Amino acid sequence: MESPFNPTELMPKEERLAVAIKKGSLIIGLPKEREMEEKRVCLTPDAIAALVANDHKVIVEQGAGDHAHFSDSEYQKAGASIESDPKKVFECPLILKVAPVNDQEIDLLKPHSTVISTLNLKSKDLYYINKLQEKKITAIALEELTEHDGSFPFVSSLSEISGLSAIYIAAELMSKSHEGKGQLFGNISGVPPTEIVIFGSGTAAVWAAKTALNLGASVKIFDNSTSNLRKIQSELKHPIYTSTLQPKNMLKALRRCDVAVGAIECHHRTPVVVSGEMVSFMKKGSVIIDISIDRGGCFETSQLTSHQKPTFKKFDVIHYCVPNIPSRYPKTASVSMSNICTPILLDLAEKGGIDNALRLDQGLKNGVYLYQGVLTSSTIGDQLGLTHTNINFLIF
Repeated sequence: MESPFNPTELMPKEERLAVAIKKGSLIIGLPKEREMEEKRVCLTPDAIAALVANDHKVIVEQGAGDHAHFSDSEYQKAGASIESDPKKVFECPLILKVAPVNDQEIDLLKPHSTVISTLNLKSKDLYYINKLQEKKITAIALEELTEHDGSFPFVSSLSEISGLSAIYIAAELMSKSHEGKGQLFGNISGVPPTEIVIFGSGTAAVWAAKTALNLGASVKIFDNSTSNLRKIQSELKHPIYTSTLQPKNMLKALRRCDVAVGAIECHHRTPVVVSGEMVSFMKKGSVIIDISIDRGGCFETSQLTSHQKPTFKKFDVIHYCVPNIPSRYPKTASVSMSNICTPILLDLAEKGGIDNALRLDQGLKNGVYLYQGVLTSSTIGDQLGLTHTNINFLIF
């Protein structure tokens, strides 16, 4: 039986049109890094050429790329404006830098601007956050940005450099000129291979293991995640010893090893997994490279050192505990960082600016710790005793 005719079906209906996202043009300030040991820069001249080709403006402070061997003339040829006055750089609506803005730089920021940089949580205090809040700043932490699979691209990229560097640094420290044992890092015919112990199973640990194996070393990896240890064995395609963090096995490995690398990855403070007593049983002249020192270190004997004075001895074991190892290789690190920052900036503009981008991009949203002066990070809130607001309540 046919359904009865409904006259309303012939009535005109409201047309629904898709709302197009209007692409935005960015004005980006790239300041010179003023932290004593920070030599990297977030954008290379090639990256700036790509941004300028997409109708964005980049103002680079004079000398910003000097430590990474990118000259002002290279930036200028790429289309950037070179500015000697830092005030004019910090007046840009979007500031991109490696180290967090310091107190003097906050004074130069315009209200309601956006800062994309690392967070370096352990150095933040109430006064610092309040200064940013007073200017209604939107602040995004590079190390908190995530990909669609939940990975942290900025952290992973620099962890690759840290892991690879750790082995090169260890090889250097083992030479007699650095008060090491005078042992060559390699598998020489008739000579037992160098023995490496690695704590951790993240990106830095994998790259340290790859580099050590390529140099002919014998590698042992300790971590409490058996699934990660299984992945490492599969990825390395090389027979290696793996174990959970069992003190008896750890001590046995440390007694024999020439180099111990701490590469425990932790989002907050790194747990201490190697006691001072264990270190005391290590061979005289052996080397510890604690990559985890950025978040406290995973050796009980670790103490913060610097690029100027990178080592100290404890129990006749050479300790290298320099935070921010990638800054030792500023050009490589800058290119790596630029490869991450450039797509973020282009995508941000494509989505119509920071507010639209935060609505549409969960990975970018994960990096926000201040939105227009409102604290959105529970971690900072808990650390400083401040109330925070879920960013989803602020962006509709």
